Amino acid sequence: MSWTFIFSFLLVLVASANGGGIAVYWGQNGNEGTLAETCATGNYKFVNVAFLYSFGKGRTPKLDLAGHCAGHEYAKISPDIQSCQARGIKVMLSIGGGAGSYSLASKDDARQVATYLWNNFLGGKSPSRPLGMAVLDGIDFDIELGSSKHYDDLARYLSAYSSKGKKVYLTAAPQCPYPDAMLGAAL
Repeated sequence: MSWTFIFSFLLVLVASANGGGIAVYWGQNGNEGTLAETCATGNYKFVNVAFLYSFGKGRTPKLDLAGHCAGHEYAKISPDIQSCQARGIKVMLSIGGGAGSYSLASKDDARQVATYLWNNFLGGKSPSRPLGMAVLDGIDFDIELGSSKHYDDLARYLSAYSSKGKKVYLTAAPQCPYPDAMLGAAL
C-alpha cells in the first residue's frame, strides 16, 4: 500500500483562523455510511466528496462515489450535502485522486474546467448538475497523477468565482514531500 493511498484516506488537519478542524474524504467506501451520517458524527469541519477522477484535455468529466451510487443516482446525495452544510460543515468536491485520467493541457483548459466545476457543482447553473441542486462549498485538489501544469491557473479561475457572491473555498491534499511536486505552484 503506497503512502499516497494511505495519505488520501487518513484524516487530515485543516488549518483555519480558529485553530483548525478535521477533514475527511467520503465516497470511496460503500461501508462508510451515508454522507449525512458522516456529518452527524460531529467529528468533521470539512467533508471532501471523492472523486471527480476524469477531467481536462477534452475528457468528459466523471465522478466516482464507489459503493454509494452511480450515474444519474448521484443527485440522491443532494439532501445529505444540505444536511451537512446546515451543521456548519463545508462540503467540497475532491478532484483527482490516486486513479483516473486527469490533467490540464493549457491555461484555457484550466478555465474550461473551472467553468464546468462552477456550473455543475458550485454556484453556477447547468441542466446536468450531477449532485442535484446542492451547491458545494468548494474544490479540493488531490492531484496525484499526470502533470503539475496549470493547477495554479485552475485555482485562480476558481477563486475568481468568489467575487460572484458565493465564497469558493479551495483546499488541497499535498503529498508528503514538500514542496509538493504536483501542487507546488497552486499552493
